[in-house]
Amino acid sequence: MNCMNCGAPLTESAYCPECGCDVVVQKQAIVLSGLYYNQGLEKAEIRDLSGAIDQLKRSLKFNKLNVPARNLLGLIYFETGEVVAALSEWVISKNIQPEGNIATDYINRLQKDANKLDTINQTIKKYNQALMNCRMGHEDVAMIQLKKILAQNPKLIKGYHLLALLHIHNKEYEKARKVLKKAIKIDKTNTTTLRFLREVDAQTGMVTSLEPRFSMWSGKARANDAAPSTMVYQSDNEVVVQPTSFRDTSLGTTLLTLGMGLVIGAAMVWFLFMPAKTQSINQEANRKITEYSSTAAAQNAEISRLEDEVNTSKDTVETANQQIEEANRKAGSYENLIVASNEYNKGSFTTAASALANVDPSLLSVEAKAVYDSIYEDVRTTLFRKFKEDGINAFDSEDYEKAINLLKQACDAASQPDYEVMNCLAHAYRLSGDTAGSDEAFLAIIEAFPGTRRATNAMDYLSEEARAAYEQGVTPAENGDDVTAPDEAVKPEETGDGTGEGSEDGDTGSEE
Repeated sequence: MNCMNCGAPLTESAYCPECGCDVVVQKQAIVLSGLYYNQGLEKAEIRDLSGAIDQLKRSLKFNKLNVPARNLLGLIYFETGEVVAALSEWVISKNIQPEGNIATDYINRLQKDANKLDTINQTIKKYNQALMNCRMGHEDVAMIQLKKILAQNPKLIKGYHLLALLHIHNKEYEKARKVLKKAIKIDKTNTTTLRFLREVDAQTGMVTSLEPRFSMWSGKARANDAAPSTMVYQSDNEVVVQPTSFRDTSLGTTLLTLGMGLVIGAAMVWFLFMPAKTQSINQEANRKITEYSSTAAAQNAEISRLEDEVNTSKDTVETANQQIEEANRKAGSYENLIVASNEYNKGSFTTAASALANVDPSLLSVEAKAVYDSIYEDVRTTLFRKFKEDGINAFDSEDYEKAINLLKQACDAASQPDYEVMNCLAHAYRLSGDTAGSDEAFLAIIEAFPGTRRATNAMDYLSEEARAAYEQGVTPAENGDDVTAPDEAVKPEETGDGTGEGSEDGDTGSEE
């Protein structure tokens, strides 16, 4: 026992030898915790689980570090089907005493059987669902669910209680009695079970017998055997009780006694000699299981090693493939740059622009990038036209991903904002479901053509969040230009093509 103040070991003295703190109350609390633990253990041995839970909770109230009490409480919770509560107690116990704690074995054994743990978890979820169905008035569905739950988890006390309550509600008292007798076998003193049984007895007028129907060794039978044989009969208004006489033991009784003696002797031989034979068989089975486990462990280790080698090889192949792909892209960019340079020197700007469009500038060296930039500046207009034409064709073909890629390149190559390109790009984003991209593209139109019908049309396509954010900043009306009213603007729906290209008297170029 250690001091709660400084953690020093305590002696028989009423004060801590280290800090001098009065530890009389602490010792009394620990003694009471041990007393309640012993009482809980006694109740658990006679299957008074409710009483045991109450005593163990009191024990932990006085000493929360009482590891045996916490482990026993977890076992009782597990016995009543409360697996989550049991695991909670065992985990707390393991944290209090990490070494030499049997709670570790309980947790490992429960987690090792993943199927059983999953089944128990599913029964808890199904119980909650059945409870919800009862509250919603679906009693038939709840009853079917509870029967399945109790078939999978026959120790769930709450399931028996809810099923019995449904039977009582439907006035099926004998079925309720049968369910409650199963629950009483798990916990003999559960107050809810006993209260439901009293209700069933009150409704049926019959007292529920919790003892076996036929018992050779019941107290009543022993009392009748010990009492003198009597006969009771009524003569007029008097009740006469006379002793009865019986004959001596008959031959049939003698043979019956001999037969019972032979049966008892055979049973004694069975119980005396069979355990040794069973123990020998179990030892041999355990030895074989150990051998098989060792072989399986070695095979699993070898399989893990081979899997690691396979994964390493796959990683190497993927890295090599990535390097090859990057080299091919780089070589292709250089080849297209050479073609573009040759065509440019020949004066064929269109062919040079087509080849330059297939060049990825990020893969070029500094010298090659300089060549690319010099050619790009001269064929920029040709590239713009090519990207614009191909992008609009892709947009018309409803290939919005390709259209977005080409139209973005056209915007980059344009020397000044081009409304047709920007409008097609914005609608390509919108039709592909990219709201953020479409908002950005429409805002670019508003900023490029402020105070025009094009800006008004673009405002109509902004999302509510983007419009609110824009109006809190700078709106087209704040630039000082007149803005066409929304009811006078030509909306994209009115042009029939969904892109709004019919606005501003058909001009598809930049703002005049």
